Amino acid sequence: MQLIDTHVHVNFDVFQEDLESVSARWQSAGIKKLIHSCVHPEEFESIRQLCAKFPELYCAIGLHPLDVDKWQGEKTYHQILEIAQSYPKVVAIGEMGLDFYKDDQKELQKEVLWQQLEIAQKLNKPIIIHCRDAASVLQDILYKFNQEKGKITGVMHCWAGNPEETQGFLDLGMYISFSGIVTFKNAKTVQASAAIVPMDRLLVETDCPFLAPVPYRGKRNEPSYVVHVAEKIAQIKNQSLETIARETSINACKLFNI
Repeated sequence: MQLIDTHVHVNFDVFQEDLESVSARWQSAGIKKLIHSCVHPEEFESIRQLCAKFPELYCAIGLHPLDVDKWQGEKTYHQILEIAQSYPKVVAIGEMGLDFYKDDQKELQKEVLWQQLEIAQKLNKPIIIHCRDAASVLQDILYKFNQEKGKITGVMHCWAGNPEETQGFLDLGMYISFSGIVTFKNAKTVQASAAIVPMDRLLVETDCPFLAPVPYRGKRNEPSYVVHVAEKIAQIKNQSLETIARETSINACKLFNI
């Protein structure tokens, strides 16, 4: 059995002391490919070094919505564009998106998101979307972009929205990725969303080091734990773990062209 963890942050300091052991565990668990997300272009050099060290690691480049105050207009735009063009292991633009839960710079967030959508379309790369308390606004932006600029696709990462919101993003052509949240006992809404996602749009992730799944909840998360996410999805969909692993891996390879 093989799995793909479609969202990791293994460049964070919490992995500095034991990343070799962490990588040995993800290899033992059958995690054959991983997508390393990026929250700010300035961290990309550390991500690039990890991608060079671990052949199974691919990456994205972008600016997180909670870092929009670091957006420097054309400078950041061209920085993201040039890195994405010059490094072959960049398979997506992001993570980008909207977060109205922790930040109220709504107009700036929307502008920075739109700029990154344009980069992704220009390079024909998928997007990695972070969305919190902003589903309807984000859907409107993606719909407008599709109408004015052309179709774009990507993934709603670490998705925690309700089924209605989930269907809205599915209708826009997005993939939906579930993290350890789906394993939490009280995550009934997320589990209901997982139940309606078609098998050909489903992805799994850890978002490590955050949101470790049951039975590791509250501890540092790591890529090998994505197995527990896949197990819960299998239970929700009344499928075997092997089926979920196969289908989500096919989807990840298709979306990220890996």
